[in-house]
Amino acid sequence: MKTCAKCGSTKVDGDFYPGSTKSCKECTRAAVRANRAKNIDHYLAYDRSRANDPARVAARDAYAKTPDGRAAGSKAKRRWAESNPARRAASHLVNNRIRDGVLSKPKRCDNCGAGGRIHGHHDDYTKPLDVRWLCPKCHKAWHAVNTPKG
Repeated sequence: MKTCAKCGSTKVDGDFYPGSTKSCKECTRAAVRANRAKNIDHYLAYDRSRANDPARVAARDAYAKTPDGRAAGSKAKRRWAESNPARRAASHLVNNRIRDGVLSKPKRCDNCGAGGRIHGHHDDYTKPLDVRWLCPKCHKAWHAVNTPKG
């Protein structure tokens, strides 16, 4: 039995992290959450840089090519489609209209004029054929300050 220095509770040894004699797991977790909230900008920058580490990117790519990785990707896509039926329907409708020649996908961004990969963007998913064509940068910027309707 140990006594936590933070909350003063007497708890069994299993309620403390190995090697810790000061605070219980519950108090330690609360302190870690509070520290992250207090320094969130630092931790978000760290998380982004860590996620973009070349070794981690390569590991994610390798995992995505395994049977388990493909299954996880399929499961995530299925969950997204189930929780976003209007978005999925709008996307399918636009893709079908492009395939059938009813809509044409431009080669340049409507916003900045950049070429390359162009996304079909919906401001309102209840109007599925009302599409703006944006480059990934402009598309991301739009979503950073707006929420689509529908």
